[in-house]
Amino acid sequence: MESTNMIFPKISIVTTNLNQKEFLEATIVSVLSQNYPNLEYIVIDGKSNDGSIEIIEKFQDKLSFWCSEKDNGLYHALNKGFGLATGDILMWINSDDMLHQGSLLNVAEIFNTFPQVDWITGINISFDENGRIIGADRAKGFSKYDFYTGNHQWLQQESTAWRRELWEKAGSRLNTDYNYASDFELWVRFFRFAKLYPCDVLIGGFRMRSNNQISLNAINKYEDEVSKIIEQEKLIISSKVRNTIFILKGISITRRILKYSVLLDLGIFTRILNRAERYLLKKPTNRIHINRLTCKFEII
Repeated sequence: MESTNMIFPKISIVTTNLNQKEFLEATIVSVLSQNYPNLEYIVIDGKSNDGSIEIIEKFQDKLSFWCSEKDNGLYHALNKGFGLATGDILMWINSDDMLHQGSLLNVAEIFNTFPQVDWITGINISFDENGRIIGADRAKGFSKYDFYTGNHQWLQQESTAWRRELWEKAGSRLNTDYNYASDFELWVRFFRFAKLYPCDVLIGGFRMRSNNQISLNAINKYEDEVSKIIEQEKLIISSKVRNTIFILKGISITRRILKYSVLLDLGIFTRILNRAERYLLKKPTNRIHINRLTCKFEII
């Protein structure tokens, strides 16, 4: 990626923390070591008592803002941070996750190059507790219909970035009515206004921990909230969209029935179903990747 004569939009990143001293420094360093020239980095601590404050103070001269005070949980803290953010591009990264080197330059160039792109997500990366990469999956080309029909695993928040304009259209907040799936609810609101572009680039990664990881320990509660969010969203969508969801569910049921049929040519029926599904889902067929010959981003 070339940065010569590049315009550097302001990127605002919010990190929230509560007693995660073990991983906090690695998170902060992964952001600051980007050396991105127009970075606004905000750290919101929830009154930690494990030594996290001392780590934050080590970097306070490089932070745009930080505080340590009681809050009402992750999403309340994120709203506090985003309420202070002034960037053109917004992201958040939790205090046990990390950005990849050079990722912010990639994010900036993508948004500079493609004005029609309002939000992106990168390659899904997993780290272990020692910071080693233990998993990598190409970003899925999600559409809103994927979310409506339960095919939402997983849009990786650590690898997702969006324009301020989209954030403002979607209400400029995370919904604190949800304890676990407020990120999902935000993505649903984003889908009302813009399609998501998957990118074949490294942006961030999720750290897998052996204990005290709410996102994994409370997965059933997360899915329960997801179901409620989807049902609430269906109440406000158009009848055309509801009919599409109904047909998609019918296709899914038909596919399961055909799976057990021994009398039909499954190849023909499967192709028909796949074509119908692709048409109805209106999946984004476009991906963003780097052309290895020109070292430029392209939509393919």
